[in-house]
Amino acid sequence: MNIKKIIPVLEWLPNYNTSLFKGDLLAGITVGIILIPQGIAYALIAGLPPIYGLYCALVPQIMYAIFGSSRQVAIGPVAMDSLIVATGVSTLALAGSESYIAIAILLGLMVGALQFIMGIFSLGFIVNFLSKPVITGFTSAVALIIGLNQFRNLLGVDFLQSDQIQYVIQDIWLQISSYNHHTTVIGIISVLMIIIFRKINKKIPNALIVVIVGILIMKYFGTSFNDVSIVKDIPSGLPDFGFPEYDLDLIRELFPIAITLVMVGYLETISIGKSLEAKQDEYRIRPNQELIALGLANMIGSLFKAYPSTSSFSRSAINQESGAKTGMAALISVIMVVLTLLFLTPLFYHLPKTVLAAIIIVAVFNLINFKEAAFLWRANNLDFWLMMSTFLATLLLGIEFGIMVGVGLSLIVLIYRTSRPYTTELGKVPDSNFYRNRNRFEEVIIEDDILVFRFDAQIFYANSSYFRDNLDIRAEKKGKALKLIVLDAESINRVDSTGVEMLKERIKFYQKKGVKFYLAGVKGPVRDDLFRSGILEIIDINHFFMRVNQAVKFYKTGDRKHQEKYAKYIHHAYK
Repeated sequence: MNIKKIIPVLEWLPNYNTSLFKGDLLAGITVGIILIPQGIAYALIAGLPPIYGLYCALVPQIMYAIFGSSRQVAIGPVAMDSLIVATGVSTLALAGSESYIAIAILLGLMVGALQFIMGIFSLGFIVNFLSKPVITGFTSAVALIIGLNQFRNLLGVDFLQSDQIQYVIQDIWLQISSYNHHTTVIGIISVLMIIIFRKINKKIPNALIVVIVGILIMKYFGTSFNDVSIVKDIPSGLPDFGFPEYDLDLIRELFPIAITLVMVGYLETISIGKSLEAKQDEYRIRPNQELIALGLANMIGSLFKAYPSTSSFSRSAINQESGAKTGMAALISVIMVVLTLLFLTPLFYHLPKTVLAAIIIVAVFNLINFKEAAFLWRANNLDFWLMMSTFLATLLLGIEFGIMVGVGLSLIVLIYRTSRPYTTELGKVPDSNFYRNRNRFEEVIIEDDILVFRFDAQIFYANSSYFRDNLDIRAEKKGKALKLIVLDAESINRVDSTGVEMLKERIKFYQKKGVKFYLAGVKGPVRDDLFRSGILEIIDINHFFMRVNQAVKFYKTGDRKHQEKYAKYIHHAYK
């Protein structure tokens, strides 16, 4: 067993040097500066006191730095997971109450346990059932929901908070005239400042700048803005160790939201990790190790008062751009958060909540992926509507139902595409031994008595009828002139029992009509399945060919010497 695969920190720590530390130091400080105001803001989204956003930035980061396979992904509180937490927990307790906090922390333990178990049993492949269009639709919808929910803090109006956008928009429309003038001005100016700084240079700590400006305005001119809501007291000190309170009924109620957080958190981490992996050649992302790392981060984090956390798109990108090379950058960010918790929390007393709303709104609206939608519209209409269906379902039905619709539609599209694969007739390219698609190569020679049929997928229970129908349609077009069918099986990588029985039945059907049936380019494992299923009882082993042109040549010339040599070879390989 390779201990470095289990504990990835051992891959880079023994060879750590000063040159690596310089990049990690700058990146760690930069991400830490951004993480502190973001942590406070995201805790408010989750319905928790601000301090819990900073708790999420401690132990989870340490655990991921040790066990994560990516060296640049930044773990901690994020807007999407925070809103999912608020959506799930708000139905069970009053936001901000002791029971609400306890449930959110228990949710972190559940999410971590599920992720860890999935990683141990190598279940990372499950995430493949969420296609990229589904992920795009889901994240864009959640970003819009998060952004609109923050208008309550941006405008200083107690709008309804919901993960169903129609109710949020309706309430905003009814109460928009009640907006707080001072709160709105500070919030909009903060949004504009962040956007301007991002345009100038993404490395500028725009969140920290607007936080400082907001604190100074409220501290020194607070009497003029006494109607603006501020954060007020944030407790100092590090979180205590303690096991979350739980009972089985509560765990059952939280299970659906925990599954949603598991899927969303893992998707975010893998997508971010893969994008960062492509920019370097020092390491490779290992999906199941990422699940283990996230699981430990959330499980151990919950013992230190952290609610569910995962990787951040924005902080991970900044981490990489600032020169982070290893997990040491995350540990430096942790040190900055520790110093803040111990000594600096009183500085955030006068921080306006509208400034935090501005930070959140700009951050999440950048996740709305218009470019991907435009690309899918041009490239693949089915994927575009898959994305739009997930987007609308998430907006109108809520986050939990949105992810369910996305998974369901992904499976339906997968079944549809595998049950109706591409089929075509092949023709001979003049003066060559190659056979090509007649629909793409007009010059190919099509012979009346020969049908070369290509099927571009596995043959299994969901598409065996489709195979039979397409083969029969093409054979009927040939009419009575048809004497040979050659199945080009190079694209067939698997055949199940239903597929084998259908194939045997069709071979017998055409044999009764005096039509020979040959197979060309059959892969070894597929050929083994056919042989085990008794296909040699109805077709001669000499009717298996390496290439289509060899099958046609054998039919025309009866050149048995070469074919019998090949037949002996495949028969020996099967045995």
